[in-house]
Amino acid sequence: MMSQPAAQIVVILVYLLAARLAVRRLGGGWREAVFASLNLTGYYFFFVHDRSPRFAHIFAVYGLLVLVQFLALRLFGGGKRWKPWIAFCIPILALIVIRYVPAGFFRGWKAMPGGEPNFSYAPYFVGLSYLAFRTSHLVLEVRNSVVKMPTFWQYVGFCFFVPTMPVGPINPYSNYRRGFDPEPHVVPVGRATLRILVGLVKYKFLGSLCDQLAYSGLLQDDHYHHWMDLPVGMLFYYLYLYCNFSGFCDMAIGAAGLIGIPVAENFDNPFAARNVKDFWNRWHMTLSAWMRDVVFSPLSKLLVRMMGPARANHAIALTIVVVFLLVGIWHGVGWNFAVYGAVHALGVVTNHYYTIWLKKRLGREGFKAYNENRWIRAAAIVVTFCYCGASLLFFANTFPQISGIFASLR
Repeated sequence: MMSQPAAQIVVILVYLLAARLAVRRLGGGWREAVFASLNLTGYYFFFVHDRSPRFAHIFAVYGLLVLVQFLALRLFGGGKRWKPWIAFCIPILALIVIRYVPAGFFRGWKAMPGGEPNFSYAPYFVGLSYLAFRTSHLVLEVRNSVVKMPTFWQYVGFCFFVPTMPVGPINPYSNYRRGFDPEPHVVPVGRATLRILVGLVKYKFLGSLCDQLAYSGLLQDDHYHHWMDLPVGMLFYYLYLYCNFSGFCDMAIGAAGLIGIPVAENFDNPFAARNVKDFWNRWHMTLSAWMRDVVFSPLSKLLVRMMGPARANHAIALTIVVVFLLVGIWHGVGWNFAVYGAVHALGVVTNHYYTIWLKKRLGREGFKAYNENRWIRAAAIVVTFCYCGASLLFFANTFPQISGIFASLR
């Protein structure tokens, strides 16, 4: 009898082959319906059926949520002025409700079980954050005539696209649909397969090794530790998170490439960033792009109009704070995530004002020479690496866990 890992590998290969054939060989409405059905089936098999049976029917609730989003898109997405924002807000509101509304609120609903202390439904809606951001961004693409209004099957296939469903990247619909063009997106099979293997090594091997020297593996063992263990834990958690997240993204991009669907890159050598702003241009780039297009650009323009051109730099700084608080909150429930966002807001705002000061003090040529100086660049990279790595203390741990870590240091 086939072992469970072997069976999962077989199912993955069957899904990839069937999805590739659907995209490449079928045409018209059949292609969209078959492709959407494959992804619905794949989502259920990979992320639902192995969980507790009493939660399996949350999959139906998830499907109903997507149906409501689609109806809102069809009714309001192509409208003008305020109407598209109704469709835009529905996925975001669903994310907020499932993440933050206490589970006790739903206990009267037979379809929503759960009664344990501090129970949360969020883990059972795999990929909800990424789905909310992808579908809300789709509303703006439809409103701005970047893409045509999707059909029902096109929408379902996009929402439940298995490779990017659990942890992204937040692939825009316009990029996703390139795989269905008359001249489709083509990635050589060897390159896509290599991308999957590289991601698997980062995710399973390197990430697991780094995790042993990160917070949970090194410091949270109820023993006393030398103070030097704290920076070691910070360093290896940073490396672990990169290997884990970028490794999964590599596998997602490679798997999508085998099917023929392009997926946006999510990382660009973030360890080479010379400031926190540059870091977010290299780390989780699809989230940064979403925040830039949806929050930063419109909010900064609004604040500049309200505060006046003379205070434009302060308006931009205030927008940065709002954006990074949202980034922190998006990553998880808890004040520690808000603090994580605030720490990065501080880093980007500091860089914002420091850059303004340097330009005034050094002039155009002097500022260019400053940026091209190798020693300054090397020092900036080291400082940024340490700052971003240390900030993850709040990302990885709740406040009680942070308190326990510092209490264990001697």
